Amino acid sequence: MPNKLLISSCLLGQAVRYDGKSKAIPDIEWLVSLQEKGLLYPICPEVSGGLPVPRPAAEIQRERVITTTGLDVTGAFKKGAESALTVCQKENIKFALLKANSPSCGNRQIYDGSYSGTLAVGQGITAQLLSEHGIKVFSELEVNALKNELMLNQ
Repeated sequence: MPNKLLISSCLLGQAVRYDGKSKAIPDIEWLVSLQEKGLLYPICPEVSGGLPVPRPAAEIQRERVITTTGLDVTGAFKKGAESALTVCQKENIKFALLKANSPSCGNRQIYDGSYSGTLAVGQGITAQLLSEHGIKVFSELEVNALKNELMLNQ
């Protein structure tokens, strides 16, 4: 059975990021193929959690997600993470391609909470929840590893 893939909407060119922009990855032919087969599941956890586009940038500070304006948006981030997990569980999705460094989607590093552009080891809210439930999370920086994993697990 072919593998299904959860993907950050911004990586497909959808303008859902906090700044109202996207971060489309350049090599999307293989993603289009998955989409045509009904195997691609785009989601923006932050939008699914109820946050608008655009919105103030946010970073994780001591288990809370705080915007540059001082607003605590942890609840929206957790709601979006739960929404992503629900899709994965309903559709039996075992792999996710999420936006690197994001407070929602970062799988290896996230910004350190100082709003200075400094990265620290850690996971975003959605990436962490998915990982805890056995879903393998990759970023756009790990596309080749993801492709290999998808081929191995067909």
